[in-house]
Amino acid sequence: MLMTQQFGTQTLFTIPTDLIRIRDPFIVADHTSMLYYLFGTTDKDPWNGKGEGFQVYRSRDLKLWAEPEFVFYPPKGFWGVKNFWAPEIHYYRNAWYLIASFYADGKHRGVQIFKSTAVTGPYSPISSGPVTPEDWDCLDGTLFIEENSPWLVFSHEWTQIQDGAICAIRLSDDLSTAIGEPFTLFHATDAPWSVADTGDVIITSGKNYVTDGPFLFHDKGRLKMLWSSFAKCGYAIEIAESMNGKLEGPWKHQNQPEFSFGGHGMIFETFSGERYLALHAPNIAGKERLTLVALI
Repeated sequence: MLMTQQFGTQTLFTIPTDLIRIRDPFIVADHTSMLYYLFGTTDKDPWNGKGEGFQVYRSRDLKLWAEPEFVFYPPKGFWGVKNFWAPEIHYYRNAWYLIASFYADGKHRGVQIFKSTAVTGPYSPISSGPVTPEDWDCLDGTLFIEENSPWLVFSHEWTQIQDGAICAIRLSDDLSTAIGEPFTLFHATDAPWSVADTGDVIITSGKNYVTDGPFLFHDKGRLKMLWSSFAKCGYAIEIAESMNGKLEGPWKHQNQPEFSFGGHGMIFETFSGERYLALHAPNIAGKERLTLVALI
């Protein structure tokens, strides 16, 4: 990887977008610093290696990026040991929150939330463990605010239920705990294009259907959701739509995925008001790259 050079307080942005190996990208356009901050799954071996933490890249123009810096290291005694996946960064009630997935042998994969006063961290836990159900395999949590109440939308993994699901659970106002019981928004097989496939990293037999990377957004007053699964063409993204404009749905699915060349996407707006989709492609271990798609 190219190195960023620093002279005094000046940072040189020298890493081209197409050289950034990252999975599950999440970009924050910060109007205070006028910088774009790129987060994602950045460990060298995010499947089998010991969890290192999460890093952030900075850019002024989405073309060249500064050398990454860590925003999160696992604190002493942290329950998660590996599979540090899919960090998202959300600004909520005058603070920054990191939402990410973790795993340890003998425990269920879960989604935990961390807090910082700065977008670049450091991020500290606000609870002793995941906010997802302790007896569920869960990952890829995202924050959604509906009628001033915070919700965590996440994936209930195929590893436990075979037909993966996108679920939601209400959070306390400080995001530290879950309130009530989770409910299912839809299963992978509700989308006619989803096929039984688990990718090239975790290969299993049987009819297992993946749900990954939910991200909610409004488009012309309509509530929509990006989410990923496998289609006949490979890892892909659909744009589902809530038919009543509410989180509970029902959710309408496309006959074919919207984007069929990569997955786990999110949408952000540039400083000039353009909307972009960020995703990783291809979905091949070691070859993933940040990919940006301008949206109309």
